[in-house]
Amino acid sequence: MKLNVIITGATGMVGEGVLQECIKNEQVGKILLVNRKPSGVSDPKVTELLHRDFNDISSVIDKLTGYDACYFCAGVSSIGLKEEAYYALTYTLTLNFAKQLAAANPGMTFCYVSGAGTDSTEKGRLMWARVKGKTENALVKLPFKAVYNFRPAFMKPTKGAKNVKGGYTLLAAIYPIVKLLAPRYVLTLEQVGKAMINVSVSGYHSTTVEVKDIAVLATR
Repeated sequence: MKLNVIITGATGMVGEGVLQECIKNEQVGKILLVNRKPSGVSDPKVTELLHRDFNDISSVIDKLTGYDACYFCAGVSSIGLKEEAYYALTYTLTLNFAKQLAAANPGMTFCYVSGAGTDSTEKGRLMWARVKGKTENALVKLPFKAVYNFRPAFMKPTKGAKNVKGGYTLLAAIYPIVKLLAPRYVLTLEQVGKAMINVSVSGYHSTTVEVKDIAVLATR
């Protein structure tokens, strides 16, 4: 049976990359995009649901049932944000969305895009790492079939991607050099997408999925 998946954040670089892999991957059947604004993607596999408030999905929850996996790629950078604002947009929003989704889909696998360097102790010096760590810790306690917290570092955008930030455009250009010098810190978004699909099918021994784990999962 093919996977039916939900993707959030498809108007961002990571979500777009994961979506592109899901579209071309034969293991994936239906794809539901949950976005605040239109993605502009048109494909027979893809349906898009526009919903502004990710903190409250109760009005659309009936449209989010019957799916095998959710790839939660929505998120914001901590740059320029105070802790209270970043906490609301990272921990509070993600948990509100995930709690409602888990109640409707207890058989679902939930993949959350966190980041390399996330602080699982929730006590470290870096604000973003503490908040991400708290988010990860709370997610694994929800009644999903499984939760996997993905911690990529630098990611090469998929060819033809529209939602690429300036720094990542440069990374794509010098990717072979970075890959040679720091192989433990770089991935392609194709690898991230493949890893999410494969972990949804076969599972993994750890709920924390570091760069090296993503690389392994992508080859399954």
